Amino acid sequence: MITVHGRATSSNVQIVMWAIGELGLPHRRLDVGGSFGGNDTPEYLAMNPNGLVPTIQDGDLTMFESAAILRYIGAKYGNETFWPKDAGRRGRLDQWAEWGRTSLTPPMGQIFGQLVRTRESERNAATIAGLEGQLRRLAGIADRRIGDGPWLAGAEFTFADIPFAHQLYRYFTMAFDRAETPNLVAYYERLKERPAFAKHVMVSYEPLRVV
Repeated sequence: MITVHGRATSSNVQIVMWAIGELGLPHRRLDVGGSFGGNDTPEYLAMNPNGLVPTIQDGDLTMFESAAILRYIGAKYGNETFWPKDAGRRGRLDQWAEWGRTSLTPPMGQIFGQLVRTRESERNAATIAGLEGQLRRLAGIADRRIGDGPWLAGAEFTFADIPFAHQLYRYFTMAFDRAETPNLVAYYERLKERPAFAKHVMVSYEPLRVV
């Protein structure tokens, strides 16, 4: 059984939990971090010196960093569709996984910080407008790519969808100026039909809102 240390509202924890859910792996999740605390104890820091979430334990293995955990889970437990054994095919998937993590995640985190984690009276309109512009461009790239899909990296759902699409619940439910992206909207509707996405990603972020 995999033990996941991390609160359900953490987007990085959601990456790990979504993968576990898609693969139907036995697991338990412990609330750690944020208002739950527990991530600054000597015991936790011995597992994860950064004091962040998630951290997993799988038998004798302890790991942190969500992207590394996703790859470990895919390599150990994924089938050929989710985690191809062929390095070339997997590399083509991984480029989109990395694109989601390195291109989309930073501006999404920043706009989430402005719209959810900052009081309305203290938000920076110029910063928000700049982030909206970045996200419109990135959403356009995703929309064109998914048009060849129906999934991010091709005809089937793979590990590559997770680092990108775990942001989409927040993307589509926060109030900001989004691009017209019909393919991305249809992709999100398909994601909502996946039980693991609905359970582990469509998690209310209202407990994180600063008012």
